[in-house]
Amino acid sequence: MELTELCFGGVARQAHAVRSGEVTARDLLAEHLRRIERIDPRLNAFRLVFADQALAEAEQADARRSAGEDLPLLGVPIAVKEDIALAGLPTTKGTNAARTPQPADAAIVTRLRAAGAVIIGRTRMPELGLWPFTESSWAGPTRNPWSLTHSPGGSAAAVAAGLAAAAIGTDGAGSIRIPSAVTGLFGLKPQRGRISLAPEPQVWGGLVVAGPITRTVLDWALVADQIHGAAPGDAHVAHPPRMSFTQAARTDPGRLRIGVSLRPWGPGIPIADEVRDAVQDTAALLTDLGHDVVRLDPPMRDVTASTQFAARYVHNAYLARTDMEFPDLLEPRTRAVGELGRRLPRGVVRWAAKDDAALTAYANRVFASIDVLLTPALTRPPIRVGEWDGRNVVTALLAAAHYTTFLPLWNIVGNPAASVPAGRTSAGLPLAVQLVGRQHDECTLLSVSAQLERARPWADRVPSGLDHAN
Repeated sequence: MELTELCFGGVARQAHAVRSGEVTARDLLAEHLRRIERIDPRLNAFRLVFADQALAEAEQADARRSAGEDLPLLGVPIAVKEDIALAGLPTTKGTNAARTPQPADAAIVTRLRAAGAVIIGRTRMPELGLWPFTESSWAGPTRNPWSLTHSPGGSAAAVAAGLAAAAIGTDGAGSIRIPSAVTGLFGLKPQRGRISLAPEPQVWGGLVVAGPITRTVLDWALVADQIHGAAPGDAHVAHPPRMSFTQAARTDPGRLRIGVSLRPWGPGIPIADEVRDAVQDTAALLTDLGHDVVRLDPPMRDVTASTQFAARYVHNAYLARTDMEFPDLLEPRTRAVGELGRRLPRGVVRWAAKDDAALTAYANRVFASIDVLLTPALTRPPIRVGEWDGRNVVTALLAAAHYTTFLPLWNIVGNPAASVPAGRTSAGLPLAVQLVGRQHDECTLLSVSAQLERARPWADRVPSGLDHAN
């Protein structure tokens, strides 16, 4: 396999290539760096690239292999989102408003390094994680490898373009699932408390979780097996998985009862025809694979839940703004969202934060009759770069809420939820569906997602034209 092709091989393929001696970790890393230098000026996926440090880590990986070490991610280049702590660097969170270096790596990064991974760079994100697109006045937009006029959402651009084998993302309202959905990748938001966010005990009041974004289901499982688990001080701890994630990705799910819902989380939200078709095609495929697939549109307390989430969202934006060292350097629209949060009455803030247990129990009643819930990932195909420029902050927030309506509930209640590739639009842009599992049950989602991947492989499709100047 040529090195360029191997860059699109994903975690499992690259780990095998290094382990078997097919390629050195240094040569693999060097090819990724060449691709970044050539391609990323058009994508703007990376905030920082750790070229010298990563080359040194790759050479260490080669030395460890020569010494007989066999680590699961040895020599595999992985990117991390810029809200994950890296020793010696400020945790920038998509801003220029943070300057103090972190004293140590986050638990996730420590675990990646212990598994042999090479940290190749830090990927860009929306400022404070507030939007389903990554654009700023000072850094410009991050672009989708499948269409440079469209947004990739966030961290997935590097993986989709073959600039990293995987990326570690975070998801407080869809920010693992959104970028995965619009770039044709697999992204599973794990159960709350599955992967430690240390040094933070929790982020955004428990809404945020971290997890991999990968080319294949097995790739996700291989990375997640190395980084999951609690750390001292964590506010949330997930139940142990019933098997390794790698084993789950390789296990047939058996016959399941799968509910299909096309009911948006809120009245009057349209769903694009191509999105409906993707969900219905997936439902038909699951039926062909032997599952019992039923239409199920459970009531989700639309007004209560959506209002609660909106209040928590803008309040957390206010808290995040006040935590910045230089808040005046934040983008005007970020400051405007924070101002909405500052103006919330204290009673509303207390109400929004206290109802988790009741809403969690209510939302999970659906799993009394089904094993997995199938929904759209997003309500429409990928948005264009700059599509919502010029809108005031309230209309922009509403547009974002409509786009991502099927996602945030599962951040509030904590269930695992995956974005699974599901074909293409007529213009060739990726589409995806969402699979939601019972609490603490990523294993079933991995088994079903891997079954779908075997039936309709997606990882062999790669964006064209990236290796040539536009």
